[in-house]
Amino acid sequence: MKKYQSKSFIKSALHASNGLYLAFRTQKNFRKHIIIAIVVLILAFALRARTMEIAILVATNTFVLVAELVNSVIEFVMDAYYKNKYSRLCKFAKDISAGAVLLCAISSAIIALILLLPRFIDIVKYYY
Repeated sequence: MKKYQSKSFIKSALHASNGLYLAFRTQKNFRKHIIIAIVVLILAFALRARTMEIAILVATNTFVLVAELVNSVIEFVMDAYYKNKYSRLCKFAKDISAGAVLLCAISSAIIALILLLPRFIDIVKYYY
């Protein structure tokens, strides 16, 4: 396995950034999650969220993005293994990994609402 190991941290980081770029280019849901994360963070700054709240939002959004990356890897591996032919086991693996992403996204949205909704309500009350 040493044949495929990178010899430097820089090369490893380049391979990793290439993977992120590939995911961004080819995975529609990954792009959607990135856009949602950016919107949530802009909203958090606009609502003057505290540093810890922003850190929590960054962590939960990162968790969703990582889950989406793992889901994509599972889909690629299953497609390669089954040579893009239908298999119930392949479908189960893909559905379960997509379910994991959905669970992460729902929990991230709930956390964002818990952290940001009270601030939004306070602003609305102040102006009305």
